[in-house]
Amino acid sequence: MMQLIKMAYRDLGRNRRRTFFSALALGIGLALLLWMAAFIQGEVDGASASAIKLESGHLQVRAASYDESKTSLAFQDLIAGPAALASKIAAIPQVAVATPRLFASGIVSSGDQSLGVRVIGIDPASPADDPYRNGLVSGTFLTADDSSGILIGKTLADKVGVQAGGSIVLDVNDSNGNVAEQTFTVRGVFDSGVATYDQVTVLLPLAKAQAFTQAGDHASAIYILLHNQTDAPAVAASIQSSQYKILTFADMNSLLVSFEDLANSFMWVLYLIVLAITASVIVNTLVMSVFERTREIGILAAIGMRGGSIMSMFFIESVLLAIGGILYGLVIGGLLVWYTSVYGFAIPNFGISGFDVNNVIYAHLTLKDTITLTLMALAVTLAAAYYPARLAAGMEPVEALKGAQ
Repeated sequence: MMQLIKMAYRDLGRNRRRTFFSALALGIGLALLLWMAAFIQGEVDGASASAIKLESGHLQVRAASYDESKTSLAFQDLIAGPAALASKIAAIPQVAVATPRLFASGIVSSGDQSLGVRVIGIDPASPADDPYRNGLVSGTFLTADDSSGILIGKTLADKVGVQAGGSIVLDVNDSNGNVAEQTFTVRGVFDSGVATYDQVTVLLPLAKAQAFTQAGDHASAIYILLHNQTDAPAVAASIQSSQYKILTFADMNSLLVSFEDLANSFMWVLYLIVLAITASVIVNTLVMSVFERTREIGILAAIGMRGGSIMSMFFIESVLLAIGGILYGLVIGGLLVWYTSVYGFAIPNFGISGFDVNNVIYAHLTLKDTITLTLMALAVTLAAAYYPARLAAGMEPVEALKGAQ
């Protein structure tokens, strides 16, 4: 075996330029796959994190009859006495935060600009609102007793031409089906990192939102964050009640979950395409090597080397090529992934709805993806070596020697 390894290594060294570029082609293919895998994983992770902190939390408790698509404010569709229920849930050891939130539909107007928005009534003191508090780009945060202040997203502020300290008019549908209107002072402008979310979101103190919409002491949902997301099923089971429906992250983000499944399936197709192109380079290299060494192969066969040993020699060459290519790929791909994981990859606002697409995607390469793609590159290289190896092993000694003259 050592003799075959030495022969394979020597044969690859005969044409170092061709060997180098063949290994480099495999390396570039692997690097591209690693970066694509890291990009998709980073986007899914970022969208999931944004959905949890901005929209769904890990769990939500809602009235059994609440219909999110209608943003109902009818009392029978809301949770009565939400503060008491939130305190009870917050006492569960696995729960980090539980806070009431009230949702309403509205229209923001400033000058001749009007946009539809989602109004969220929040408890300004809750840690669940840290993404807005930490994302302030101007102005100050809300206080619980503020009856005339509002917080708006940066994209919305740019659209309607309002800054912190300015005024906007907000119209909402109240619990009686009427339209309520009030002029609010923009206390602050926040940037959540998701432009589409910031364009349609305004925040009011919960007490003001309840009074403005005439919802009384009611909330649309109890927003829950857990210490560990895997505890969601257990916590949901512990608070199950016929009065309420308990929704998990997956229940509230079905589109995101479907996108992740679709993206993974699509990536496998891309993997195979890139590796197929890379395999053609490997096949070409080894076939050329076979024809250049026809006489040598004939001599080896004539002195008694079996066809299986000749095939093994070419497979060893492909393994050595794969090792070199994989090393190139890990270095090049590692640099690409490192750069986009640190500095991110900015994407334009396409106005995608259904889940929160971050303004900047930070790559995240998992150990599982690294190992899987590395093994795939090795396997494809070995598969590509089969035809050249079979071609060499099938040569008749006499014909090979004649063909080489």
